[in-house]
Amino acid sequence: MSTLTTSFLPSLEKENSVFVYTTRRGGHSKKSHSIVPVARLFGPSIFEASKLKVLFLGVDEKKHPAKLPRTYTLTHSDITCKLTLAVSQTINNSQLEGWYNRLQRDEVVAEWKKVKGKMSLHVYCHISGDHFLLDFVARLRYYIFCKELPVVLKAFVHGDGNLLKNYPELEEALVWVHFHSNIQEFNKVDCWGPLKEASSLSSTTTTNSSSSEFGDIQMENTSNSNLDLPQPCQGSCTCCFPSTRKI
Repeated sequence: MSTLTTSFLPSLEKENSVFVYTTRRGGHSKKSHSIVPVARLFGPSIFEASKLKVLFLGVDEKKHPAKLPRTYTLTHSDITCKLTLAVSQTINNSQLEGWYNRLQRDEVVAEWKKVKGKMSLHVYCHISGDHFLLDFVARLRYYIFCKELPVVLKAFVHGDGNLLKNYPELEEALVWVHFHSNIQEFNKVDCWGPLKEASSLSSTTTTNSSSSEFGDIQMENTSNSNLDLPQPCQGSCTCCFPSTRKI
């Protein structure tokens, strides 16, 4: 996935960053010097299985996620351009440690849920909050997360392929994407449809027309706004699992 924040090093061009920092000078004055962030928006995102590393931590592919908690933690390395997917019962916090990860916040985490007898996959993306850099590029981050989500879902499907092979009905489970932001426009939950379809979407069809300070960003909304987010039962029951959120 593309880097979602940027470094303050104007003299360096980060090849895997969303931004390339350039300098502009007005007239002939050497003092007229500014650093300008330029959005680097790539073409269609492509999932490459060879660049995915999968870690299974305390889970059993023979156990249905309605019986044993199952979460996904997906991170991206700008150095190796590889993805790391941890399949575990809770978030793999070791993937999220370090100042760089706390600055970027480009991880994607997800969990399987059974709500009132129906399975669904809930995906969580951090758009903005925590620090001002994320707020500054919130619109661009939202665009990139939407653009990259088909790749993310393909990583889940490929990395946990044996689970889906054992329980093919999970491919029909609805995908709910939770966008977390301190900006109301981007703080929402969208349904992306069944996992089988959502993971097959092209990155060029995952956004609607939107304008930002970085220029026009073309996006086409694929979410189904007619569906309501499923709510678990208030009391103890057997039709909802897990009873508490793992994320």
